[in-house]
Amino acid sequence: MKFIEDNNKSILGDFSWDKKYPYKKYERATTDKGQRTYDVEGKKIPSVTTILSATKPKESQESLQKWRDRVGAEEARKITQAAALRGTEMHYVIEQYMNGVGYLNLTPQGDLSRRMAHTIIKNLEPLKVIYGNEVSLAYKDLYAGATDLVGEHSGEPTIIDFKQANKPKKAEWIDDYFYQIAAYALAHEDSFGPINKGVICVCTKDLYYQQFDMNKSMLDEYKDKWLKKVDQYFKSNS
Repeated sequence: MKFIEDNNKSILGDFSWDKKYPYKKYERATTDKGQRTYDVEGKKIPSVTTILSATKPKESQESLQKWRDRVGAEEARKITQAAALRGTEMHYVIEQYMNGVGYLNLTPQGDLSRRMAHTIIKNLEPLKVIYGNEVSLAYKDLYAGATDLVGEHSGEPTIIDFKQANKPKKAEWIDDYFYQIAAYALAHEDSFGPINKGVICVCTKDLYYQQFDMNKSMLDEYKDKWLKKVDQYFKSNS
C-alpha cells in the first residue's frame, strides 16, 4: 500500500481488495453498567474490551487511579475524552481512504487526526491485500469485537489494529493491545481462516510512529493467556 499525494489530492495505491470471507456486521451496544456488548445472532455477547477491563490486574487498576488522583478527576476526563475523539476520527480517516471515499474535517481536531492517519498509512507499505476493514468477529458465543483491518501484510494473513497515543509506548505497557490481537485472531481462525501475524500501528499526537509485530509464536502464547482471561471473566460473572 502506498500513500500518494498529488495536486492536493491524497489517495491509496499499490493494494487490492480480496473479499474472500463473508464477514458480518455485529451491532454494538452499552449496558446500564457501562459494559460493551455485541448482538451476535440475537445473543448479547461481551466485547473484548469489556473482558479486558473486568480482568485487569489490581496493580494496573491502582496505577490508573493514581494517575486520576494526580491530575484530578476533571482533567483526567478531558484527557481521556480528547484521546477517544482523536482516535475515532483517525480510524475513520483511514477507513475512508481504504474505501476510496473522500473525507475532510477542517476542524483543528480533524486536521491532527488526518495527519496521524497519514502517518500510519505511510508506514503500511507491506500491506498489499485487504480482506476487510472494521471487521466484526465473534468466538463461540463467548466474546465479540471489531478489528480495524484483516489482510496480507508482508504476504502473511494478518490482524492489524490502529492506535492513537499521547506519548510513545513501550511493549511492556501494551499487554491489552496484544490480548486484543490474539482474541481477534482466535475468532477469525474459528470462523473464517488462518491468521499468522499481528500488527499494531501506533501514532502519537506528535506524529511519532511505532509498530509492534506479533509473530505466530507470540500469537499462540497470547491466545492461551486470553482464553484464561475469558474463563476468569465468566467465572466471576456466573
